[in-house]
Amino acid sequence: MSAVEQRAHRPRPLWAVVLAAGEGTRMRSERPKPLHRLCGRPMVLHVLDALAEINVDRVVVVVGHRADWVTKTLIEHTPPGMAIEFVEQERQRGTGDAMSVALTGLPTEMEDDGGDVVVLPGDTPLLRPATLASLVHHHRRTEAAATLLTAVLPDPTGYGRVVRGRDDAIARVVEHADATVEEREVDEVNTSIYCFRRSVLAPSLRRLSPANAQGEYYLTDVVDVLYQAGHRVESLVVDDTMEVAGVNDRAQLAVAEAELRDRINERWMRRGVTMWDPERTYIDAEAVLGTDVVLLPGVILQGACRVDDHAEIGPNTHLVESEVGEGAVVTYSVCRRSVIGADARVGPFVLLEEGSKVPPGGQVGA
Repeated sequence: MSAVEQRAHRPRPLWAVVLAAGEGTRMRSERPKPLHRLCGRPMVLHVLDALAEINVDRVVVVVGHRADWVTKTLIEHTPPGMAIEFVEQERQRGTGDAMSVALTGLPTEMEDDGGDVVVLPGDTPLLRPATLASLVHHHRRTEAAATLLTAVLPDPTGYGRVVRGRDDAIARVVEHADATVEEREVDEVNTSIYCFRRSVLAPSLRRLSPANAQGEYYLTDVVDVLYQAGHRVESLVVDDTMEVAGVNDRAQLAVAEAELRDRINERWMRRGVTMWDPERTYIDAEAVLGTDVVLLPGVILQGACRVDDHAEIGPNTHLVESEVGEGAVVTYSVCRRSVIGADARVGPFVLLEEGSKVPPGGQVGA
């Protein structure tokens, strides 16, 4: 089979770029913004978790501020089987420049192979895999050069506005600081989540200019470049705007945490876990629960806890990376990196220090 025939039979490649180079000054923290935790897991890892569900060929993460810290964390916790590459944006010159740097991490031998590139910010941890899959499907079905995930907001202040041209195609995205009074009336906004045809991306990036209010290279300006060149730019409007909410400060972090906790609690209840009061039940993303587990009000499962079938936890109990065996009961207690055997009884008012072990059927406390 010739090389041309091999390419024709090869699945259309899909790559991803995660932009995680920013300092996040509004977080007011020494910790890089992508590593702030949501439900016990660094924010950017929630983005990678979503990408893991759509089977991308490779993920390129653009790092910058505290690059070593971000890289080390992701190497240790990247979803199994994900091929990941790191590139460093040494100077923060905007998202367009970050994307140019990112392209150096993609395989050059497949540059003209008809593949697509999904681009996401590292601070959108609530994006669902199904939404990403829909974006890619819409992009490929319409044969667009680029497809934007957009949202319609009652108050679009601060967001880039989507401006449409002939045939209702997207003509450009105007950042809020650069928008006219008329353009600021538009309620459809860019979410900074895209799918690009790779073959047109690099040439478009080379035509960007920093002639704007921020003096930066905007990735959004690629839309205007493609439109002027006669390419089709599409959009997919997200149904749930919470999915595309960015996290830029501690207040937004708390909002995202509450949303993600609600999703986690709902998932476990649908899998057979009873929660007396879901609003007062806190389960981190890495916890694993069996069927017929009962969680009473005030339960906190922090880190990679495991609670086996028929166990009962609470009220007002805090487990940190601990294991609870089948049928065990833990009440009014704190347990740190401990192992509690099947049918054991712990509490009330017990503190199990790190490394503690309660044997099956054992009892600790009053």
